Amino acid sequence: MLKKVPAGFARLKRWNEIMVSEAFQDDEFDENSLDKMFGSAQSAANFLKVFANEGRLMILCHLVTGEKSVTELEELLSSRQAAVSQQLSRMRFEGVVGFRREGKSIFYSIKDDKARALIKLLYEQFCS
Repeated sequence: MLKKVPAGFARLKRWNEIMVSEAFQDDEFDENSLDKMFGSAQSAANFLKVFANEGRLMILCHLVTGEKSVTELEELLSSRQAAVSQQLSRMRFEGVVGFRREGKSIFYSIKDDKARALIKLLYEQFCS
C-alpha cells in the first residue's frame, strides 16, 4: 500500500533534485544518490533536535570538559535535580551521553563523537 507523500515533502525533494543536478553536472550522480543524501539530511535533522534546547546545550558544554555527576551539574547550572535528570535522560535515550554508577552517584559523559565535535564547534563560535 502506497502512502501519500505530503506536498511539502515532494517540493523539498524536487528542490533538492534541482540543486543537486546544478551542483553535479556529471553522470556520477543518480536517483539513488539523491535518496541517500535526503536520508542523511533527515538523520542530521533528527540528530540536531537533541541540541535544540538551552538546558541540554548547557549540560553538554559542561560535559565537554569531562565527566560530571548529576550533583555537580545541578550546582553548575543552578538547577533542580529533576530538571537536570530529565534532560540527561533524553540525551541518554538519544545516545549522546553515557553514564556510570559509583555508589549512589551517577556520572555522565559525552559518548557520541559527533556530539562532542558539534559542542566544541558551538563553544568556539558562541562562547569564546
